[in-house]
Amino acid sequence: MNLSMMIRFGIMMFLQYAVWGAWFSVLSAALENMGFTGMQIGSIYSLLPLACVISPFVGGQIADRYLNTEKFLGISHLIGAALMLILSKQTEFGNLYWIMLIYSLLFAPTLPLTNSITFQHLTSVERQFGPIRVAGTVGWIAAGAGIDQWRHFLGLYPGDCFQLTAILSLLLGLFCFALPKTPPNREGANPWAFLEAIRLLRNKVFLVFILLSFIVATELEFYYILTGPFLVSIGIPEANLGTTMALAQVAEILVMLVFLPWLLPRIGVRNSLALGILAWPIRYAIFCIGQPTWLVVASLTLHGFCYVFFFTVGQIYVDEVAPKDIRGSAQSLHAFVTLGLGLFLGSFFCGWIRDLFTETKEIAGEMVTTVNYFNVFMVPCVLTIVCAAAFLITFREPVKRGTV
Repeated sequence: MNLSMMIRFGIMMFLQYAVWGAWFSVLSAALENMGFTGMQIGSIYSLLPLACVISPFVGGQIADRYLNTEKFLGISHLIGAALMLILSKQTEFGNLYWIMLIYSLLFAPTLPLTNSITFQHLTSVERQFGPIRVAGTVGWIAAGAGIDQWRHFLGLYPGDCFQLTAILSLLLGLFCFALPKTPPNREGANPWAFLEAIRLLRNKVFLVFILLSFIVATELEFYYILTGPFLVSIGIPEANLGTTMALAQVAEILVMLVFLPWLLPRIGVRNSLALGILAWPIRYAIFCIGQPTWLVVASLTLHGFCYVFFFTVGQIYVDEVAPKDIRGSAQSLHAFVTLGLGLFLGSFFCGWIRDLFTETKEIAGEMVTTVNYFNVFMVPCVLTIVCAAAFLITFREPVKRGTV
């Protein structure tokens, strides 16, 4: 792969995750300030995962068999930009819910397909994907800092994050048409690529990986949805929330650029995945303690190991074992289980746990609501410990491509 192509894929990743990061990490705090309940917030956050259940197989099927991947990405993001502008004007739960659902159905397929289009043009996935994917992390950080600056300039108001997302979506949609032409592979024996991807589950090692990925993904929502309100509760100003949470992505860059390309070829996929999953309970244990503030903020950096060594290495693993003609659909299967079913059910589970440990009582004539975050974060802490143990016992190093 030449430098020009790597730069183009890097820009694509930057904008892809900037679009996502511009609203995802700060919206929950805004919705809480608007008076939404934990279940309502969980419902809004469940829509992208729900879309990852419904639409990635469609997107993977189209890209594998019918339409150039870069064109599919461009069209999806341009329509998404228009929907984000409409979302920025909404304050009622019902309107937010249905418009966000439509947007999510368009955005969801782009997540696995940005990986798939990159993998198809790489000459060495293990060494080249990290530097390209890290551009996405930089994009998420830039979006976090950008929304803070957007708010300082225009003021804090509902829908501000959606406006910034619309601008970024427009830029990405136009840029996608400058990506390398990636036509569909019509040489596969089965025209229904997603059915071939599902057959990968016949391999026990791959099945174990998928099942544990699902469980871990449900616990990821405790980080995505509740970290913002939790940080505000321990004294972090909401106006600085995006920048503070971007520390997790700064660490992700370091892990992606330094640790991943150095460790993955040396310790293999199994040990890399194990390293990633073991970082999860450590982070949630620190959240349970909740003090001192500097330690809680510092623990956000563990997200680099949590995400890169479990989800990014997981994407590399899927690319290694899937036959070449169904790579788009295989990535969509992984997204379906993690970003789809896992985050969808995790959103409701997280919202239910939050409400379960929330108490509202009258103090000095005013109704005050408090959340017991120790109990809340103890739940994902225990579950990720169980997952780590199960993974270490059952998972083996993967076999070569197409033999699953």
